[in-house]
Amino acid sequence: MHFEEWMDVVVHAFEVAGVGILGVGFLVALLGAARALSRGERRTAYEQARQNVGRAILLGLEVLIIADIVETITIDPTLESAASLGLIVLVRTFLSFSLEVELDGALPWRKERAARAE
Repeated sequence: MHFEEWMDVVVHAFEVAGVGILGVGFLVALLGAARALSRGERRTAYEQARQNVGRAILLGLEVLIIADIVETITIDPTLESAASLGLIVLVRTFLSFSLEVELDGALPWRKERAARAE
């Protein structure tokens, strides 16, 4: 097997791991919400499900970004693929940032201040 073929396997492994994290994270969030609902905790079920799905998405996106970086650096190191990677990372970073703000209720650089206010 040549280097590019090995790297293709590595990229696919990261992609499978990223999608797996998304799927398992969703299932864990769903089961946790179902457990909270069975105890009559509707608001807690919603809050926990939302938090857990958001965390799974954040982690899944990070792993998928790794796959894109490895692919661009090792398999297809062209200017076009680098520009494509830049756009993908930009979109995923925006999504990650938005999710983090949504989950924490504060901008990342204001988390400490928001935690002290509670």
